[in-house]
Amino acid sequence: MPPRRRRPTEPFHEKFDEPGRAGGRPEYGRRIAVEDGIAARSRRGAIGESWWSGRFLAVLQKLGVGGRLDRGKTYARAGQVIDLAIEPGEIVATVQGSRAEPYRARIGITTFADEAWEAVEDAFAADSWYAASLLGGTVPDDLEDVFGRVGLSLFPTGAREMPMDCSCPDWSVPCKHLAAVAYLVAERFDDDPFLILRWRGRDRATLLAGIRDRRDDDGPAVTPLARVVDRFWAAGGPLPEVGRPVTGNSEELLDQMPPLGVTVDGVDAREALRPLYRRFGA
Repeated sequence: MPPRRRRPTEPFHEKFDEPGRAGGRPEYGRRIAVEDGIAARSRRGAIGESWWSGRFLAVLQKLGVGGRLDRGKTYARAGQVIDLAIEPGEIVATVQGSRAEPYRARIGITTFADEAWEAVEDAFAADSWYAASLLGGTVPDDLEDVFGRVGLSLFPTGAREMPMDCSCPDWSVPCKHLAAVAYLVAERFDDDPFLILRWRGRDRATLLAGIRDRRDDDGPAVTPLARVVDRFWAAGGPLPEVGRPVTGNSEELLDQMPPLGVTVDGVDAREALRPLYRRFGA
């Protein structure tokens, strides 16, 4: 049996050393239960509720081998994942299988360069809707469009852009341990979509600081309340004079109306409206 396949785009992943790995045989036997493991909230059906978790899982589903995805979902719901961390460039986790030693699983991704993130932050800051949404703690549904406009793809488009590895003896990618991790990550993305951006290399605080700085320096004039709180309730200038109140006939509204610059059959619009106002007054 040949050794387990490795993706050609995994240069940053060290090989895992484990007896029996070269055999390439999947793990068999009853899984060892985990106390206080990380369990998926979803108990049946699909896992992942948001569009962004769906986009992430779509890549995994394209690679699904046999029933490993279903078994991975079972592992996720059973709490077999001991720990999980989403870091720039990789997701790392420890998963308990049927062997005494837990397996180490990783899901990688290429992080964007600083220059690329600067272009993304410029695009966010230039649009008031995106800037307000992100600074308010929410992620717009069309977030991917912003990345597309600067020539980037927020989510991996295939297996080569999302290298995966697990220390288990199963040669398939993804194995059930990787699948379990991915399903839990989908729920993490549901809870905090900023973790997707962190995975791509930009944490939430740095991203928002970059957008905020650009809004202050180059974007539309938006003055923070803290800078004007001392004069917040002060009058901004003299109020315009108010015309005399309308009394008597409702046609006086038309008399006080400024010229509209509109004619109806050659007649000024105010005069064309006068019969209607007489009826209202009656």
